[in-house]
Amino acid sequence: MQIPEQGLSQAQIFEYLNLAKSYDMNWQDGRMYAYVYDPGQAAMEIGRQAYMTYLVENGLDPTAFPSVLKLENDVVRMVINLLHGDENVVGNLTTGGTESILLAVKTARDWARVHKPHIREPEIVLCQTAHHAFHKAAHYFGLKVVLTPFDPTTFRLDLEAMRKAITPNTILLVGSAPAYSQGVVDPIPELAALAQEHDLLCHVDACVGGIHLSFMRQLGYDVPPFDWTVPGVTSISTDLHKFGYCPKPASVVMYRNAELRRFQIFTSTRTTCYTLINPTILSTKSGGPAAAAWAVLNFLGQEGYRQIVAAVQEATARMIAGVNAMPGLEVMGKPDMCLFAFTSDRYNLFQVVDAMAKRGWTVQPQFAKPGAPRNIHISVNYGNVKRVEEFLQALQESVTEVSVKPPIQSEPLIAELKRLIEQQDPQLFQKAAALVGMQDGNLPKEMALVNTLLEAMPDEIQAQFLVEFFNQLYR
Repeated sequence: MQIPEQGLSQAQIFEYLNLAKSYDMNWQDGRMYAYVYDPGQAAMEIGRQAYMTYLVENGLDPTAFPSVLKLENDVVRMVINLLHGDENVVGNLTTGGTESILLAVKTARDWARVHKPHIREPEIVLCQTAHHAFHKAAHYFGLKVVLTPFDPTTFRLDLEAMRKAITPNTILLVGSAPAYSQGVVDPIPELAALAQEHDLLCHVDACVGGIHLSFMRQLGYDVPPFDWTVPGVTSISTDLHKFGYCPKPASVVMYRNAELRRFQIFTSTRTTCYTLINPTILSTKSGGPAAAAWAVLNFLGQEGYRQIVAAVQEATARMIAGVNAMPGLEVMGKPDMCLFAFTSDRYNLFQVVDAMAKRGWTVQPQFAKPGAPRNIHISVNYGNVKRVEEFLQALQESVTEVSVKPPIQSEPLIAELKRLIEQQDPQLFQKAAALVGMQDGNLPKEMALVNTLLEAMPDEIQAQFLVEFFNQLYR
C-alpha cells in the first residue's frame, strides 16, 4: 500500500474505517470479557470529548503546556489518595500497566546500583502468577527473574518459597493485587515485611485491582490489604484504563517517596539538540489520555464508582455461582474481585471457547501450567452486568455442544511436533504452523487445535513460535 497520489475525501476515509471496524469483535453488546472496559455511554462520551480537547497538546514539555502537567498531577494525586498514600507518595501517568511495571523495575535496578553496588547480576523474585510485564522488564533491563511457585489451591504466592528464593543478588520482590489469571490477591503485608527484613524493594502490581478493590473496601467487602497502608510497599502500579474505566492509554506508577522515584527519571544533555527530561518512557505524548482520565474520574466521582463496583460484584457472584452449578465446571480458588477462571476435567475448554465465540461471546483460554490446569478466564466489567443469565445460558449450550463432539485428534500432531523439536528441524516453526493452518499470518476460525498445540510446546519453543508468527502478521 502507498500514500495515495490524491487525498481521499472525509466520506471515503470514514467509510473505509467503519468497514474495517465491522470485522472486529463487538465490545458494545456486553459479551466481551476482556480488552475493553465499558463505563456506560455518558462516561465514555465524556472521556472521548476530553481526549479530543487535548489531542494535539504535547506532554513532552510542561513549560509549553502546563495544563497537561496540571491534569497529570491531579489524576495521579487522586489515585494516590484513593490508595491511602500520604503526602510523600509520588507518581506519574503512564501509557498502561506494562509501562508502569517497566518503570518500577527500572527504578529498582537503578536504586540497587547506588544502594547495593556490589550486585553485578541483579535478580527480581516473583511468583509464577505475576504478569508477563515483569519478564519483559527483566529482558529489557538485563535482570534475572527468579520464579517461585504458588499455592495450587488458593493460587496465591507461596511466601516461604519466596523467602527461600532471596539471594545476595535480589533487589525486588513482587506481589499482585490481584494476579490476573485467577483474580486472587497475594499476601502483600507478609511479602512487604519480608522485603523490609532483607532491605529490598517491594512492588505491588495493582494494575487490575487498584481502583476496583479500593471501592470494594468502601462498600464493606473484606479486601486483603495491598495499598499504601501496608508498611514495606515501595511502589504500586494501578491502571486507569481497566477498572478505572478511562480511555486508553492510562495507568499510574507510584513510589513511597520522591527519593525513590528519582531513579525512574531519564535525562540527556550530551547532544547538540534540546536538553531532554523524561519522567516516564515516552518523550512526545498526547495530552489526551491525561485529560480523558481527569474527566472520567471527576464525572463518575466516588459515588459513581461505588455504584459500578457494586453492580459488577453482584454480577460476578451470580456468574461464579452459575458456573460452579454446572456439572464438570469449577471456579479456581476464591477470587477477590471481578476476575475469575474456571477449569474442567470433563470438557475440552479450548472447544468451549470456540463454541462461545460462535455464539458471539469473547472469553480467554489459559494454558495448563504446573499446578494450574487448563482454564477459561473471565473479567467482568460494567458493560457485562446485564448479560449474566445470557452468558450462563450460552456457556451451558457450549459445554453441551462440546460434550457430544468427537474429541480433537491432537495426539498425532503433538507427536509430530515433538519429533520436529527433538530433531531440531530448521523448518520447525513453518511446519508447526502448517500443522494447524497458521500460515502466512492467517488463523483458522476455530482455535482449539491451535491452542492444543501451543499448550503442548515447551515454553521456549512456544515463545519462539509466536515470535515467528507475529513477525509474519505485521507487515
